Amino acid sequence: MGFFDNATDMLDKGVAAAKGAVSSVGGEQLPFVRGLCRMCQDGFEFGYHEKNGGNASRWLTHEEANAARTFFYEMPSSWVNMGISAPQLGREYLLVTGTGKYLRNMTAAPVENAGIVELSPDGGSWRLVWGLKDGGMPTSELAAHILAYAACASKPGGPARVLYHAHPTALVALTALVPPDARALTRLVWSMSTESVVAVPGGVGYLGSMVPGSQELARATAAELANRAACVWQLHGVMAPGADFDEAFGIVQTLDKAADAYLRARAAQGGNPNVPFTLDDGAIRATAARYGLPISEEFLG
Repeated sequence: MGFFDNATDMLDKGVAAAKGAVSSVGGEQLPFVRGLCRMCQDGFEFGYHEKNGGNASRWLTHEEANAARTFFYEMPSSWVNMGISAPQLGREYLLVTGTGKYLRNMTAAPVENAGIVELSPDGGSWRLVWGLKDGGMPTSELAAHILAYAACASKPGGPARVLYHAHPTALVALTALVPPDARALTRLVWSMSTESVVAVPGGVGYLGSMVPGSQELARATAAELANRAACVWQLHGVMAPGADFDEAFGIVQTLDKAADAYLRARAAQGGNPNVPFTLDDGAIRATAARYGLPISEEFLG
């Protein structure tokens, strides 16, 4: 889907040569690779990754990229253009999960299921420098990851280093009941859990159904994440940025738990959507103030 429709035709013998040039054994022991494996395993155990569902990435620091160079292929793949531009990530490196890969297999075989890509100076093309053995390619949502990192690059607190896309059951189910309105969804998850206020004080973006892997979805997601702590895709899942793997995973888990609490409370009263005892605006503001968090007032009142 998306820019991967013709990606296979754009890759040349460089990939095949790269796979045999340098042994990848050892690269899977890098701390950020182990962190990705743990997050993917946790997500699978929580039911967030059916089949080949979901994907994740880490924008490597310069120190991490330097540590990984020992394991880079002698000959990287050819450049693959994505039809986007993200100069904020020019010449940077991303650790990414592979398209069509089952995240449940990440821990057992990281070098087959994930890889490191180098981005071109304009951030619009990639080439594989490590991992994704046997002809694998990066996630079909790579453009969404790159544009989202660029959108989050100047946020207070520093740039996001991890992006996690998952399919949490309760949160996806909730989108079948709540129209694609960011205020409605944010207000609901805040009202069901004090932890949601702490986890996403900037609110949650919410997009209607779009084609997975499309540039339309990538650009719309980046626009939402420029101002929001996460972006929910209706009847699909959620994209959450974080400073590290724990933060990104924690946001997804917190949103899913709030959605599950609402669905259980609603079911307990025969399906009535008006759950009587939830956090009001005063309680939400007080929780945010207690932890010194800048709550987005546009979702209150």
